[in-house]
Amino acid sequence: MKALIFDEPNKPVVTQVQTPRIDDSEVLIRSRRVGICHSDYELLAGKYIIPISYPVTPGHEWVGEVVEVGKYAAGFRVGDRVVGECVINTPERIHHFGFSMDGANREYFAARPEWLHKLPDAVDDAKGALIEPFTCGYYAVLRNGGTNASETVVISGGGTIGLVSAAAAIGMGARVIVVDPVPLRRSIAERLGADATVDPSASDPIEAVKEITKGGADLVIEAAGHPASLANVFDYVRPEGRISMVGINIGQKFPVELGKIQIKNLTVKGCIGSPGVWPSAIRFLERTGIDLSPIQTHSFALDDALQAFELGKNAQAAVKVTLEIA
Repeated sequence: MKALIFDEPNKPVVTQVQTPRIDDSEVLIRSRRVGICHSDYELLAGKYIIPISYPVTPGHEWVGEVVEVGKYAAGFRVGDRVVGECVINTPERIHHFGFSMDGANREYFAARPEWLHKLPDAVDDAKGALIEPFTCGYYAVLRNGGTNASETVVISGGGTIGLVSAAAAIGMGARVIVVDPVPLRRSIAERLGADATVDPSASDPIEAVKEITKGGADLVIEAAGHPASLANVFDYVRPEGRISMVGINIGQKFPVELGKIQIKNLTVKGCIGSPGVWPSAIRFLERTGIDLSPIQTHSFALDDALQAFELGKNAQAAVKVTLEIA
């Protein structure tokens, strides 16, 4: 079968590998679509946040179809469309699917039922391939109290995680403002239903947010991990407000006035991953009917994976680039 493999850092190849065989406790999945994540570029560069070894097949944002079921693998049937969580407990260690173990950028792979979730008919494959990042944005909103139609939510950073956070808050009924300098991202935020967007390169974003919100947001999701964004969130939020920090910034240091947390009596929480929310996130997408398709800007065949990765580096031209496997 075909697979995308990172042979070593900065050496991706599409090649032929052995089709896996499952044991009695596993299911065999045919990949359908796999999204390219910023973390995949870190893996390719050899800089991922947990120990990794090469060669490795990336791909943790995926949707697939069950094509074979082991006799002890309960709960799934051939033909089920499924998605899977990426933090996996095994007897040996905690694995990250697509990082410390091979991922979904191959035609077939084996999985255990406890990693998997069935997709309802109302959630198509395109939306299914966005479930993993959506769960992260959904969790970032829920982790700090959720939101509702009485509130205003500011999303600082309009990459994939910022946009899915916006979609989650929109689905919960909040008024949503997205701050990002890239025109494509602001356009997608508007297509998702954001009430306003702010270009921080065109004017003072703090003043713009204060003007739109009339005093500050109830909840701010920091989704950029950029020093300017991280500093500004304390001014985007109202007194007694909440901030969820989901953008990743590890190892960098920069000045920020942390006294604003006390002065404004803020609740600030860090978020990583999406523990415990996958079933509810899938039901949420099914019942709200939120259309995430604007986020998925480009699709490529597996044979063209190297070109897909090149395009995905260009934040001005692409947001979510997806590989169509089957």
